Amino acid sequence: MVEDRKRKPLFVLAGILLLSSAQAGNIHRTSGHRCADFQTANFLHGSKLNVRFLLFTSSSPSCGELILADDGIKKSSFNSSLETKIIIHGFRALGTKPSWIEGLVHAILHISQVNVIAVDWVHGSTGAYNSAVENVTQVALFITSFISKLLALGVSASSIHIIGVSLGAHVGGLVGHFHDGQLGRITGLDPAGPKYTRASPEERLDPGDALFVEAIHTDADNFGIRIPVGHIDYYVNGGKDQPGCPRFISAGYKYLICDHMRAVHLYVSALKHSCPIVAFPCTSHQDFLNGRCVDCGDPFLFSCPRIGLLEQAFVNKRRLPMEVNAYLMTSSSVPFCVHHSLIEFRLQKKRNVITSIEITFFSNSTKDTTKITIPKHEEVGRRLLAHRAPLCQTNSVTLKYLPKNRFWRKDESDIVGKFCSAPLPLGNNRTMFCLPRILTLYGNTELSLQLSAPCT
Repeated sequence: MVEDRKRKPLFVLAGILLLSSAQAGNIHRTSGHRCADFQTANFLHGSKLNVRFLLFTSSSPSCGELILADDGIKKSSFNSSLETKIIIHGFRALGTKPSWIEGLVHAILHISQVNVIAVDWVHGSTGAYNSAVENVTQVALFITSFISKLLALGVSASSIHIIGVSLGAHVGGLVGHFHDGQLGRITGLDPAGPKYTRASPEERLDPGDALFVEAIHTDADNFGIRIPVGHIDYYVNGGKDQPGCPRFISAGYKYLICDHMRAVHLYVSALKHSCPIVAFPCTSHQDFLNGRCVDCGDPFLFSCPRIGLLEQAFVNKRRLPMEVNAYLMTSSSVPFCVHHSLIEFRLQKKRNVITSIEITFFSNSTKDTTKITIPKHEEVGRRLLAHRAPLCQTNSVTLKYLPKNRFWRKDESDIVGKFCSAPLPLGNNRTMFCLPRILTLYGNTELSLQLSAPCT
């Protein structure tokens, strides 16, 4: 189990899920065609593994076509000339259909004409988490055999993209391993942490499992894995504690699962919406927040990686080293994308105490705040601010000096300096935009100024 401060044990998850409604997994008819849905399983007694493959196409995005027999692929609507996306869900405590499946299928088919295969292994992923983990290898073997049949039909291995959620990410890693790392791409959406953080690369998702492996981390202090597992690992808001997710156990099911499932919702949003969810390579989350990683020159040549399909993501696989950690901030709701700006305050003279300044950007409809901390005996403080309106659409900025007054010592009543900002990424000769005059900030008093940054 991952050691963390919030402690979301899996048996609690199962208990709260018991209160939620189960979803049926029957075969129904849509527009005259038989449409297969996910199975349901008995979470109290577990069930034997029963892996099924449901095909979705652009012509029938809401109707899953069940591929049954060995020759079922040939008789199905599968198009071997198109790329193939294979979706693998994870642990299902109550044996119900994943609620996000339809949204992900529709988002993929909305922007690309591909084959989408949803792997249903609800039987085998139900009940105790440890039992689901024990079934991972067998599930991976079923999927490996299925992919081998695709390859026999002339499908290119490099055209296959696995999207694995939580435990499904490690299933996808094993599938890629069994195919000698020759599959095109694996996307892990918050790969599971329990039982895998200390596992060997052969047992979990790792960069050798496909030509390109990426992971989106959103719950690294609980159900998600902390360690990097891909060529690019996106640590969203540091990889944990997502904005908009409840912080108290009284919120029940949402408290347990919100951070973990944010990776899925981010990915779906990135496919559906035009605003990019952009990340920046950096050595640590703290360095990122402190404005020490402001461009994407190494190794992306200033084209910062984006969450989404490769054709959207500005990623050149051939330039990537084995591991790049990339960091980003998001908003609390769909479409999640924000603008990142570097903000800076330069003191006119050094101080022998820490200086704190609260910075707020205002646009016509948004307000976004952060705090700059200038270390003692230094002149410059930097910080990243995530804001929903572009910098050039920000109408005003408010600065407030926060003196540290203690009963034995009073801080200075005012500070003097200069304020600058710049939208990320910097590079390509982009420079910071500075307010034209020197500012005097008085303790705990807001100074509001117009901000007329140029659009680039």
